[in-house]
Amino acid sequence: MVHGDWGGGTLLRSKGFFWLATRPRHAGNWSQAGGIARYGLAGTFWKALPERDWPQDEETRAHIMEKWQEPFGDMRQEIVFIGQNLNKEEIVRRLDDCLLSVEQMAEGIDRWLEMADPFPEW
Repeated sequence: MVHGDWGGGTLLRSKGFFWLATRPRHAGNWSQAGGIARYGLAGTFWKALPERDWPQDEETRAHIMEKWQEPFGDMRQEIVFIGQNLNKEEIVRRLDDCLLSVEQMAEGIDRWLEMADPFPEW
């Protein structure tokens, strides 16, 4: 997708975090500038840790809870695209095509762990 057609637009930068169904505890980090892109392990989602291991200060906990949604807590995709004349609808469609289907979501984590994972070990 990064080196693909942007509908006449130019992708300058993209960055953020992603969640792979095959690695449900971990957040991936994505960074792209021009033709250079990299990804890797960003860390462990708070949802995957016992609450006793969370930060104890209220400000940090409030920040964690800002985007919290059950049943997955802070596990989510959050990527921004910066460019010129980008086709937002096409980007959203192509990213949505990468998500699990309703049927796959219903199969649950045990099944997700059996799926093909094209990413190298983190």
